[in-house]
Amino acid sequence: MSANTPLSAHTETETVIVGAGPAGLTAALALARYRQRVILVDSRRAPRNSASGGVHGHVGLDGATPAEIRSRAWKELSRYATVELVEADADGVRTTDGGRFQVGLDSGDTVEASTVLLATGVVDIHPADVEGFSACWGQSVIHCPFCLGEENADRRWGVVVDNAELAMFSAVAFRAWSSDTVAICRESMPGVEGARTAARSMGGDVVTGTISRLHHRQGALYAVEFDDGRVLERETLVWTPAQRQQPVVARAIDELKLTADDEGYLTVDDMQCTNVPGLYAAGDLASRWKQSFTSAAAAGATAAEAIHASLILSAVRP
Repeated sequence: MSANTPLSAHTETETVIVGAGPAGLTAALALARYRQRVILVDSRRAPRNSASGGVHGHVGLDGATPAEIRSRAWKELSRYATVELVEADADGVRTTDGGRFQVGLDSGDTVEASTVLLATGVVDIHPADVEGFSACWGQSVIHCPFCLGEENADRRWGVVVDNAELAMFSAVAFRAWSSDTVAICRESMPGVEGARTAARSMGGDVVTGTISRLHHRQGALYAVEFDDGRVLERETLVWTPAQRQQPVVARAIDELKLTADDEGYLTVDDMQCTNVPGLYAAGDLASRWKQSFTSAAAAGATAAEAIHASLILSAVRP
């Protein structure tokens, strides 16, 4: 693979994949083995999971760092002559009069293809008013127990939630990793007293307050401070921050009228196709609650199968 070949030479590209996370890499490999011509566009910036000390739960890769996985993936894909890596930020996706797609790059180049797979992931929005959040992110502030629960086991946990039902559930749900877990939510949350009563009846608790600071030592959390000065000793926080789409996806939603759910995640069918024929989406940008390496890789594989089938069908139709 090379980023130096003039993009204007790629007149026979079948698929452009935007994003080289687990969904994009899996799709690229699958299509490569079908000998489909693929351009994989990936940003030069650090990937979203770069803060993670290791990817977990994926057989054969448990504990491997994101950098190790990407390095191995590049090496594997380089064996396939039909796949090319282009290091750039995609800044737009457009349709052509001929029914194909054009993907614009921040270099000023464009790539044209029959199909496009958006696999950019999303952007985590760190709360700007919580001191220490970013320093702890990916280490002692985790978004998912499945991903990093084992690495944080037997510590005092807090689970930051935004609704009463989740508060009650979270206060007792993670005992496999921690026997000392409390849910943390705002005092104004509807139903908080009922959630606290239910949690306590099951041996848990719900703590209310607005977090203003995380006390830590080089990212290792030891206490949570609330805006009223209270301090709660905790060593791990399960906290899934708000998320937004990458700019190229946000523009595609607006310009191509892609459908999204109420939280802004792209809606796709069982084959990962959006409401625009030929335009697919896989990974975290299409799912709020299935954001694991394995789930994203599975979605990428599904999209690749659908893309391959669609290209075969288009080739044999009169």
